[in-house]
Amino acid sequence: MAEVHGLGGMVHLPGGGMSGVLYLVADSGLPESMTRPWLIIPARGAAPPSRAARNDTVSWRPDLAPPDPVPGRDPAALWPARLPAGIGHLAVPIPGGGRRRGALSVLFAPGTEPGPAERGFLNDVAAWMSGRLRSSGILNPSPTLLRALEDGPGPRQTAPWDEEGAPSIGYTWDLRTGELTADQPVQEVLPGIDPEVMTGGIEAWAALIHPDDLPAAVAGFDTGIQLRGGFQNEYRIRRQDGTYLWIEARARTITDEEGAPAKVIGTLRDSSETHAAAESVGRALRHMSDGFVSLDTEWRIGFLNQAAERLLGAAGDVAGALLWNIPAVRAVPGLEERCRATAAEGRPAGFDVPGPDGTSWYHLRLLPVPEGLTLYITDTTERHLREAERAAAERASAERAALVQRITRELAEAVTAQDVMAAVADGVMTPLGATGLIMFGVVGDRLTVVGSRGYGERFTRLLDGRWAVLDTTNPVGDALRTRTPLCISSPEEFLKSYPGTETLVHESGKQAWAFLPLAVSGREIGAAVISFGRPRALDDDERTLLTALSGLIAQALERAGLYDEATTRARTLQRSLLPQALPQLPEVTTAARYQPAKQGADVGGDWYDVIPLSAARVALVIGDVMGHGMAEAATMGGLRTAVRTLSELELPPDEILGHLNDIVGELGTDAFATCLYGIYDPVSRRLSYASAGQPPPAVAHPDGPVTFLPMTPDPPLGVAAPPFETRETRLPADSLLALYSDGLVESKDRDVTTGMNRLAELLSQSVNAMPASPADASDLDALCATLTSALLPAHGALIDDAALLLARTHPLDAENVAEWPLPEDPMAAGQARDLVRAQLTDWGLAHEDLIMTTELLVSELVGNVIRHACGPIRLRMLRSRALICEVSDASLTTPHIRHTSVTDEGGRGLQLISALCQRWGTRHTRNGKAIWTEQLLPTASARPSR
Repeated sequence: MAEVHGLGGMVHLPGGGMSGVLYLVADSGLPESMTRPWLIIPARGAAPPSRAARNDTVSWRPDLAPPDPVPGRDPAALWPARLPAGIGHLAVPIPGGGRRRGALSVLFAPGTEPGPAERGFLNDVAAWMSGRLRSSGILNPSPTLLRALEDGPGPRQTAPWDEEGAPSIGYTWDLRTGELTADQPVQEVLPGIDPEVMTGGIEAWAALIHPDDLPAAVAGFDTGIQLRGGFQNEYRIRRQDGTYLWIEARARTITDEEGAPAKVIGTLRDSSETHAAAESVGRALRHMSDGFVSLDTEWRIGFLNQAAERLLGAAGDVAGALLWNIPAVRAVPGLEERCRATAAEGRPAGFDVPGPDGTSWYHLRLLPVPEGLTLYITDTTERHLREAERAAAERASAERAALVQRITRELAEAVTAQDVMAAVADGVMTPLGATGLIMFGVVGDRLTVVGSRGYGERFTRLLDGRWAVLDTTNPVGDALRTRTPLCISSPEEFLKSYPGTETLVHESGKQAWAFLPLAVSGREIGAAVISFGRPRALDDDERTLLTALSGLIAQALERAGLYDEATTRARTLQRSLLPQALPQLPEVTTAARYQPAKQGADVGGDWYDVIPLSAARVALVIGDVMGHGMAEAATMGGLRTAVRTLSELELPPDEILGHLNDIVGELGTDAFATCLYGIYDPVSRRLSYASAGQPPPAVAHPDGPVTFLPMTPDPPLGVAAPPFETRETRLPADSLLALYSDGLVESKDRDVTTGMNRLAELLSQSVNAMPASPADASDLDALCATLTSALLPAHGALIDDAALLLARTHPLDAENVAEWPLPEDPMAAGQARDLVRAQLTDWGLAHEDLIMTTELLVSELVGNVIRHACGPIRLRMLRSRALICEVSDASLTTPHIRHTSVTDEGGRGLQLISALCQRWGTRHTRNGKAIWTEQLLPTASARPSR
């Protein structure tokens, strides 16, 4: 029980007098209430002992349950109450030859399942028991033994003559005459006893009783007669050859009518085999390897075996002594308290204690019994040593595993070759006590130094490109050729293996080296050299660790190369999707910045754009496709193209976002994007804008204050439900407008509101520090750099892409704007030509070709309105980046160029307009529409003032 840490155990053996059953012949550590249901169990039952004996195999049940019933006996009715749930029951067979097998079973604490070691140990014990039992003849017991085992200790409550099939003699003792009679010859049941003993009466029978047993036998009879009841005794009687035979005597006193004892009737049976079994057990207990001590209720030693004598002292010296007075026991601190607590609880307990010598260990198993306490002592010194060694090995293994796990994590996060170098240096050098590290990469057929730690620049230059990849005259080439780490423990070993390397050994200043080959998929990609400042031989565990690390480092170094390639491709794609250069417009001065979240192929979906519109207006756009990857970047490129296309249709911001919402919705349920679209009109200085999930733009006024445009952003594109809301605001001249994505102001350490406040603070400081004259594009580009460096964390820590678009707005002065109403009659075309000629002359644009072309364009536009639309009609001319002419009316009909034949009288006006101007179009207004044209200004003409 101590070896397998069991709660208790039982031994069942097959019966001879009652076939098909197993009998409980021994138990250990279990109270009587636990063993009572197991006294007799069916051999063909489902209990683990029955299954083990029947099938000759180990049987395990995780929940202890009553055995199957046998005729006249229901174990469930005897089952103790309030047993803990989950007690495990393991049984192993006891071989007996042929099909007669017993079983050794052990109960285990809840939640504990014996492993292969415990099961193997119990099988060995069962085999040992089988051999001892066969040699003693107990494995095939006689009916007398079986009845003794079945009846158990204590007086029987039923009359002895009611038992059927018991090999016993019935006798009658007449108390008045002393006559002793038997119902059958005595020698048939008690072999070797004088057959004439009964004729001699009770005196002749008493003469056969062993002198040591005679007083107890006489006292038992006297007590039974005096109490007029049943009684039982066991004693030895002498055979005719002088040897003794154990018998069990049971009797009952018969009284006469007056209640006086008249007769004693009873049975006699042979109990020698029971005593032989007990003596065998006693001998086994005496010579067992574990110590065994029996204590009475006063904690005095009643019995101890030889193993216990070696620890506590000779039996003659300690028998009868208090356990606590034994010197070896006093040397164990707390043992008395634990023993007394176990006895008080009435439950078995076991624990390990150190030996008196301070080097040994013992496991004590305390089992309460009705007569006191039994103590099992098992020497567990070897087990403790094994456990200590195993614990040390597990700690070392755990440390190595943790080291590999940490380095694996750091290498997995490494992006560049320098990141790999830093991860190896930080993770390996300190645990191994190394003082130097050099990492090589393969370039062509040579090894170049990727990085180093613990070496001077002069030495790394000496090594760079010195060795060929598979050159066997150096240790790096040897390691790559064999694909096995190469360890050199001293300079002498280095020079002996590689002559001619004295300069390298001397210049390195190291005393021991480990050369790790770095290869992936059969391809050499480099090597790592770990060096030490003193001679050192690496053990097997360290070599195994370095072998595992060489593969991890090689994979990380290869990934670093792939990352470099992927980064180049990703950046090329990313830059091709963003504006290559922002347009230079007189209405706005712009600059932008884009910062991806991290290096590698995970490009993001942030974008920005500046789009020239009609009437000198400018569209400012910023957006963000949620997620990272090539797919998101492609979606961003598609949305940017869609925005530019929709802008050509002169749609207002809310309608543009509505179309974009439809486009994103068609991409799938997991596609989302944010976008802010604004149109700046330099004539009215108004900004019309709508937002789908974007934070509000910041406006830095020329005098320094910074505000955020009022708006309640609609949900992101893809989940929004149009219509979107368009807002308008009037901007002061030379205002600085900042459009940005949430990645600029939000981070893991800063919420959006805090980031916006920080942006406003930086904008205010920058505007105040700028010169009074309006900033040009270079000033704004420097401001972009200042803002992004202040708002974004250090490189590699950015969790989201960030985009920033700055726009300095410039109004179109009134001297560059001319507007007139026109009458709704055919005379309006001529009036328009006169107004155009006069205005161009006033602007200093009196070039005959420009005047004639402009007059023709305006005349066609006005004539088209008079013929196909309705008034009121207005003519507006703008001098900005181009010469812009607009004719507006109240009609919503949009003109379209038609294909005409040679016989058609009309339909060629718009074809003429398209041929004469740089571009033209139609824009819907609040009161109708406006048809506009743009013409390039003569290069010699003065630029319009802002």
